[in-house]
Amino acid sequence: MPSVAHFVIMGCGRVGVSLAHTLDESGHSVAIIDQDDRAFRRLRSSFGGRKVTGVGFDRETLKYAEIGNAYAFAAVSSGDNSNILATRVARETFHVPHVVARIYDPGRAEIYQRLGIPTVAAVRWSADQVLRRILPEQAINGDFRETSGRLILGELALSDAWLGRSLRSIEAASGVRIAYITRFGEGILPTAETSYQQGDILHAMMKTTATDEIGRILAAAPKEEVQ
Repeated sequence: MPSVAHFVIMGCGRVGVSLAHTLDESGHSVAIIDQDDRAFRRLRSSFGGRKVTGVGFDRETLKYAEIGNAYAFAAVSSGDNSNILATRVARETFHVPHVVARIYDPGRAEIYQRLGIPTVAAVRWSADQVLRRILPEQAINGDFRETSGRLILGELALSDAWLGRSLRSIEAASGVRIAYITRFGEGILPTAETSYQQGDILHAMMKTTATDEIGRILAAAPKEEVQ
């Protein structure tokens, strides 16, 4: 990711505001979209990004938010359908490389993840969960540390080039131990035959001191000899 990237956020509610502030304070370019311009009052007076009034899945609205230059798009409005539609437009029409959609109805998660759209269910929803999916440097964010602090359990972010590869090959290449997978909103324990599929979230134990190197390895395509 470039040191300064452009992010587009749909929805100026609690999570959208938190995302906008975090990204703006990190020096990134931000555009936030909401149908109600009164929602922008939630933003700090110091917010330096663009405020765009409009429907987040409207192409002209997205163009005004400079979606064509976006590194990532986060749809965090209160409507599942709007979020998914906007995310699909961002990915399929404007080819935004990193997208995530807020989902209230977990029953829909399997459908959306089969479309290759990362989702976060409302029960787990937070600005931190979104950042893990759109910012590489947030990709390994520990959920648990063992007592000595030497080991951490966290989510992994992998290049799409790893899709179809066995979890064993991922462990061998990165030195992690995959504890479980979230697939279609449900946790499953991997077996020797389990492979990495579109939409999977991998949760792995790893050395705390190795997280940067692990992130670098998994963000790149696997080496040919890794099977």
